[in-house]
Amino acid sequence: MTAFTREGTPVAMEGGGLDFRMGEAGGGMSVAFIHLPAGTDMAPVLKGLEDDLCQCPHWGYVFRGRIRMRTAAGDEIYEEGQAYYWGPGHAPEALEDVDVVEFSPTAEFTAVVDHVKARASG
Repeated sequence: MTAFTREGTPVAMEGGGLDFRMGEAGGGMSVAFIHLPAGTDMAPVLKGLEDDLCQCPHWGYVFRGRIRMRTAAGDEIYEEGQAYYWGPGHAPEALEDVDVVEFSPTAEFTAVVDHVKARASG
């Protein structure tokens, strides 16, 4: 068994206020501790994925702030104290500084993270 803390989880991406840490939790799942500063819109770096949206499912919890999740079916707002499931086909936007912890299938999540890194650096 492995226990995770934000500080002990490897940094996957950072910069511009973004702090994204990710580690393999076992069972084909990864845990991520994510801080998005207010105004962060992930839609531009998701372009090029199927439907230009994240196709990886995530189960998580909002510790702080508010986040808008845009999907083909419409927008939903999630806020501090709420647990969530985001199915394939979404693009997050931080309405306030937001901190979440989420669990996702490692292979799908890694593919999205690699895509986002490539888009952000290019």
